[in-house]
Amino acid sequence: MKWGILATGNIAKNFARTIGAMNDPDEIIKAVGSRDAKKARGFADEYKIERAYGSYEELAADPDVEIVYIATPNNMHYENTLLCLNAGKHVLCEKPFTTCAQDAEKLYALAEEKGLFLMEGRWIRFLPMYAKLREILDSGELGEIRHMNVQYGFIANGARRERKFRSELGGGALLDIGIYNLGFLYMMTGKAPESFTTQVRMSEFGTDEYSVLQLVYPGGITAHSLQTIGMQIDRNASILCSKGAVYIDIRAAFMRTPSIAEGLG
Repeated sequence: MKWGILATGNIAKNFARTIGAMNDPDEIIKAVGSRDAKKARGFADEYKIERAYGSYEELAADPDVEIVYIATPNNMHYENTLLCLNAGKHVLCEKPFTTCAQDAEKLYALAEEKGLFLMEGRWIRFLPMYAKLREILDSGELGEIRHMNVQYGFIANGARRERKFRSELGGGALLDIGIYNLGFLYMMTGKAPESFTTQVRMSEFGTDEYSVLQLVYPGGITAHSLQTIGMQIDRNASILCSKGAVYIDIRAAFMRTPSIAEGLG
């Protein structure tokens, strides 16, 4: 695929390095777009990208770009994805896909109407360990899932704190990292929760610094999800079943386990 990258921040840089390290000659970055032409040119030079645009509209209009990776702040994902879909581009959008369910539904409906690929960039679902874990759970070896725990947290400081928390940027713990927790729970159950309750501590920016979700899934499965960008806590998960349990305890992060052997206990 011929990629376009929309935005030039740290996440966009990680993506550019990833594509550059791939051995598939058919996967190339054709263009990058930014609201600052100088930043776009600098990004293009650093990652050996042919074209640099000083606006997102120019990037979306490039006839040689087949798919766009969107790496803007959370609050811009809907409008950026809409722009690219209307330009006939496939889209891989960084998480969280949108800041509300209604916007997500509109975008998926538009992509289906236009016959375009559209996906949220939540790469955890493609890690080999989770495919193996899902296989173990499906086999019935551990019995039925009864309860799940998942937690993820760190301290955001300085300018990063403001960016992570500002409501106008779609900030807060749940949107920033809670999506990993809820995504993990969905991958393990394959279901959306039937009900949930929350406990929240708000930041000075009016978004959640700390939130706890108690969820109930079909079949009576319960779950506890803790996410915070105001405290340093271990990043781990556990699945308690009727015949056994699985503990995922990775100090780096449960969503970045390097191997099955190092991840499951």
